[in-house]
Amino acid sequence: MTNPEVFSPAPAEPDGGLASLRGDCARMVPHWAVPERAESRPVSPSRIHGVSVPVRSARLLDAMSDYGD
Repeated sequence: MTNPEVFSPAPAEPDGGLASLRGDCARMVPHWAVPERAESRPVSPSRIHGVSVPVRSARLLDAMSDYGD
């Protein structure tokens, strides 16, 4: 399936829009490198330290029902 809006040279909306964003992403695909293999190992909880969350961010998340309840 081909979407001609994806490759349009100028966005239809002044601020871009979804079609413009999709077109930008489609043009960037050749520039994105995919690692051959992602190595992820568990991290010991004792090594996780120094994480701080600004008070405003914590309040914002607390006020969101998806995160705070």
